[in-house]
Amino acid sequence: MEAVQIAEAVSEVGLTGLWIGEMTTFDAFALATAIGMRAPGLRLKLGPLPISVRTPVAIALGTSSVASLTGCEIDVALGASSPMIVSGWHDRDWLHSAPRMRETIQCLRAILRGERADYDGRYIRSHGFRLRGSLPGTRIGVGAFGPTMTRLAAEIADEVVLNLSSPQRVAQVRRQIDDYAAAVDRTAPHLTVWVPAALRPGDAALRQTANQLAIYLAPPGYGEMFCDLGFPDLVEKARSGARRSELAAAIPVELTEQLGAVGSPEQIAARLQAYLDAGADTVAVVPVTAEDPAGRGVLEAVADTYRLISSKSLGSNPPAG
Repeated sequence: MEAVQIAEAVSEVGLTGLWIGEMTTFDAFALATAIGMRAPGLRLKLGPLPISVRTPVAIALGTSSVASLTGCEIDVALGASSPMIVSGWHDRDWLHSAPRMRETIQCLRAILRGERADYDGRYIRSHGFRLRGSLPGTRIGVGAFGPTMTRLAAEIADEVVLNLSSPQRVAQVRRQIDDYAAAVDRTAPHLTVWVPAALRPGDAALRQTANQLAIYLAPPGYGEMFCDLGFPDLVEKARSGARRSELAAAIPVELTEQLGAVGSPEQIAARLQAYLDAGADTVAVVPVTAEDPAGRGVLEAVADTYRLISSKSLGSNPPAG
């Protein structure tokens, strides 16, 4: 199973954390349990999980299950997801994502502290449930797109998660969350950005990356970001119903280079440093595996980069990949 092989490679090269997302292959909690048993000691970060699909109790139960079965430290990230997934796949209401997010975090945080659920909001209601074991060290992140969700994340979340962002966008979001957090007199949350990474990619690796990017051309938020990067025609094509294969074939290498870390180890290192210089606290690489089994080559390059960064910053911990 490639996902487990990637986790084993992450552990073997000395990186300390692993993100586990969820789309059409695995349930995130089930996969996290399998990974935690095969690659123990990693801090596992699950999500972003769509808040309109899972309740705070379901998220808390899943998180507690993985922590108990694996012994790993677990964090969770929450997201609004997309109308296709929430309404199309799950037949749930996708509206009111920002107030629903606020209520979900407030309710979930209390449950993870070990308190009995006693929450009666407009969108989230939960009474009587209590985890048998608390998880006060679990951080709650938010996959943020747009000013409303970014402000909310800065005000109440522990982490802001960006996907497919340029260093310029990271710098913009860094300024926003710092300002929003200062306005409510709290420390700004940790900022993580997911970055596709490919070591000396050939045609197969570039096709894999293009296929992954094609998924995000149409959804709200992502589409507008691609337009801002200079690719409105791709977004229009995606939103008019073009097939994923057709979209992937139309994605130029330049777009991959704007949103990823691609090339030699030195080029990858420079790109990761650009994200850190822009204000990211962690750069979480998404290895392209088509020509690099389990992403081992790119993960080794990333681990070498983080060790170098750590040696230059006295006493600081390297970002977890």
